[in-house]
Amino acid sequence: MPTAVSLFSGCGGSDAGIIRVGFDVLMANDILPYARDVYLANHAETDYRLGDVASIDTFPSAELLVGCYPCQGFSQGGVRKPDNKINKLYLEFARALTQVKPKSFIVENVSGMVRKNFLHLLEDQIKVFSEVGYRVRAEVLNAADFGVAQERRRIFIVGLREDLGLDYQFPTPTHGPDRGHPYCNIQQAIGDLPEWPEGEFYARKFHWYYLSRDRRRDWGKLSKTIVANPRHMPLHPMSPPLHKLEHNVWRFAYEGRARRFSYREAARLQGFGDLVFPDTKAGSLDMRYTVVGNAVPPPLFEAVARALPDVWD
Repeated sequence: MPTAVSLFSGCGGSDAGIIRVGFDVLMANDILPYARDVYLANHAETDYRLGDVASIDTFPSAELLVGCYPCQGFSQGGVRKPDNKINKLYLEFARALTQVKPKSFIVENVSGMVRKNFLHLLEDQIKVFSEVGYRVRAEVLNAADFGVAQERRRIFIVGLREDLGLDYQFPTPTHGPDRGHPYCNIQQAIGDLPEWPEGEFYARKFHWYYLSRDRRRDWGKLSKTIVANPRHMPLHPMSPPLHKLEHNVWRFAYEGRARRFSYREAARLQGFGDLVFPDTKAGSLDMRYTVVGNAVPPPLFEAVARALPDVWD
């Protein structure tokens, strides 16, 4: 079984993906206590080191290094600041890459990294990883194209160690029109769950900003992007449709019960399946949404990992 080390692991989206491929995750790391709690409730065998990655002096030897460093500096959903210190966490990943020297690495981040004002940071990441000794490729992929019931575009940076003499090829989409499988829709992902799971969804009123755009999709459609902020979570299809009144003003078409997706539904729509959420001190409702919304969809990461050449012997 090939081995892997995971950094900025969150609740385990990347690791669930590579475990499905057949990797043994030796070590994981993140700074959020509840991300660790959820991870270990689902993958108890992994050595999870809670804390700042900068405080980790040594990493286990492994054949694959994966990382999903935080994206607030690039994200469409946050304040986009090219000079945000969080944008330089890739240097910590490069430090681990230099020490571990795995045969391959996979990095995931938000697609906003390819925006003009962030492109220099993407180019620097590719430069830094190349200088460590890797042939590096980068591409934006949509989770929906790989069986996730959600529109979610993310950039992947993949490297193969120079001495292998190989170039990585990104996976071909498997779902969608004229492909092997149709898109997976909301009904398929969460249609069997309770209609009104009291206590499992953010139940506060819909702020004017929430109603500044259409946040609802029908059962037979892909979900809008699952986010980490519960206030902005998309509407469940049981909610009335939203009609546009004027620019940035939407209202429900009729009176009726309306709610956002629950955190369990969000996990299903991310491709986790029935993720275990332990009842720990850190596990507030908001934090459950946060760790799920921050995660990479496991089927998407799995597809990227499966496309790696078989160099593990």
